[in-house]
Amino acid sequence: IDEIAALHAVTRRRGGLLLVDEIYQGLTYGIDSATALAHPALNAADDVFVVNSFSKYFGMTGWRLGWLVAPTPLVREIEKLAQHFFISPSSPAQHAALAAFEPATLEILEARRTEFAARRNVLLPALQEIGFTIATEPQGAFYIYADISKLADDSEALARRMIEEAGVAATPGLDFGHHLPRRHLRIAYTTRESRLLEAVERISALRA
Repeated sequence: IDEIAALHAVTRRRGGLLLVDEIYQGLTYGIDSATALAHPALNAADDVFVVNSFSKYFGMTGWRLGWLVAPTPLVREIEKLAQHFFISPSSPAQHAALAAFEPATLEILEARRTEFAARRNVLLPALQEIGFTIATEPQGAFYIYADISKLADDSEALARRMIEEAGVAATPGLDFGHHLPRRHLRIAYTTRESRLLEAVERISALRA
């Protein structure tokens, strides 16, 4: 949160607005997942927006449901945009969102978060063992961003070969920024451990 507050200081000096994306809030491992609004300076600011969604932590991808926390003076203007773009979420989606906060649902979601951490702990060393370089252990979400330079020259070509020859899907780094994108793949651990290990075996077989 202190890092976000520091970013806010920069945007404020430059006359900008700060938009904080918290869509993966709650899907963290071993670190605090508090909202940026827990910081007093950010909570009181008139130039900070926080966006969140039911898609990730709550597993409601496809319901197209989320929320925006905005400075009070700008709420009316944002309401105008909402009225022109989508009016409001559907009634079933709103009822589903309420159910997501039920204690029994939250218990299931926490168990799922624990399962994601376990999958990460299995997949990360398995990928390293077959030649992927992983500079940082993921502390949130359900992806590993892996350096493929010991295995191939181009992540897009490797991703294509993996899907065509091994039946394993991964996303080239070209979709995630400009820092050495052709050296990286993003690999998701959104399936059970046995399938993750099978995927590693299939990738390893490509090197044989």
